[in-house]
Amino acid sequence: MNLLQIKDLRYIWHPCSQMKDYEDFPPIIIERGEGVFLYDTEGKRYLDAISSWWVNLFGHNNKRINRAIKNQIEKLEHVIFANFSHKPAIELAERIVNITPEGLNKVFFADNGSSAIEVALKLSFQYFQQIGKIKKTKFAAITNAYHGETLGALSVGNIDLYSKIYKPLLLNTFKVEGPDCYRCKYNLSRETCSAECFEHMEKTIIEHHEEIAGIVIEPMVQGAAGMKIYSSVYLKKLREICDEYDIHLIADEIAVGFGRTGKMFACEHAGISPDIMCLSKGLTAGYLPLSLTLMTDKIYEAFYDEYTTLKAFLHSHSYTGNPISCAVACETLNIFEEESIIEKNEIKSELINEKVKELLLDIPYVGEFRQIGMIGAIELVKDKDTKESFDWRERVGYKIYKIALKYGVLLRPLGNVIYFMPPYVINDEQIELMVNVARKAIKEYFGL
Repeated sequence: MNLLQIKDLRYIWHPCSQMKDYEDFPPIIIERGEGVFLYDTEGKRYLDAISSWWVNLFGHNNKRINRAIKNQIEKLEHVIFANFSHKPAIELAERIVNITPEGLNKVFFADNGSSAIEVALKLSFQYFQQIGKIKKTKFAAITNAYHGETLGALSVGNIDLYSKIYKPLLLNTFKVEGPDCYRCKYNLSRETCSAECFEHMEKTIIEHHEEIAGIVIEPMVQGAAGMKIYSSVYLKKLREICDEYDIHLIADEIAVGFGRTGKMFACEHAGISPDIMCLSKGLTAGYLPLSLTLMTDKIYEAFYDEYTTLKAFLHSHSYTGNPISCAVACETLNIFEEESIIEKNEIKSELINEKVKELLLDIPYVGEFRQIGMIGAIELVKDKDTKESFDWRERVGYKIYKIALKYGVLLRPLGNVIYFMPPYVINDEQIELMVNVARKAIKEYFGL
């Protein structure tokens, strides 16, 4: 270990880690980034195939975004957002309203994805209290959901790895069996699927609709569950039944928004508008913390009254609407518009698909490759026919990740799933490198 690694382990507790692992696998100290690559203090480079936790859209050290930060920091770094405002926030809110699904006309600012979910839950709950539907105090979510790691967000998640220990602290939430297309019990392909699995959600809503304020869902892709991709028909059915029973559809687009699924927002695949939408991650292209929670006029108006009625939404963060973050988000939208990002990504996603099919599908432990837009996931299984999973304690994905790092590609796994979620600036040669190293690391681990 070098001196920086020693000091890091002396003082820092890293997230999503068992720190004991760092005894024989110390943290890699990154000195700089350029495009899709990160460079450590020893001069080794790593292709960032996961966009640094899904946030980096346009590469590290992006000159346009760097310039936007420099321009803004010379004008205003921060100001209280209660009774004060500023141009970057106003511009961002207007532009976001114009590009998100129809009906989302108001924007509430926070500073990370989990906070956006907390805002959504509180808005939904308080809305129904204020309109007199006081029995609507609960939420529903599907199995394998992930919405963040604050207590409210964990309450509507369903991955035990993150939430089990905290269950005594969490809200009582309806957990509904959700889509699992790879192991579909209806024996349907994605092409013939009509979201028959929605019957579980329908049953729960019919039985408990008087209690349910909102249903929180990751549209099209359940990220932390292993990039589980499901049918847009599920979202259409969910929108219809939420309308029927006066339940808020809360779309968690934190990971899947901003072009990641091939459309600007994942809800567009189903042609639906949620009542509340949460945005973060790619919003600032990986540069600064910022999140937005959008809602309909109907929800907003239920809070609009004299202050003495206590209908105001008394939620805040010290860095709400930070001008530098907002300026970066505006530049992110400029890049989308001026550089035809969505259209270019169609070609890149096709190449990723082609390379995976060429190089990975012949490996006996690759059970499935699933893809939507710039998200691709390789599920590793013991047996292709039975789809039997590896025990999580074997840490198959983690061990393959360590091998891939040796060959210069960052492929942090989700359990037994190795996934590709690269910055949009990745080129053909880099895509080939990414997939080749994945193949090499998987084969090396299994001794093939």
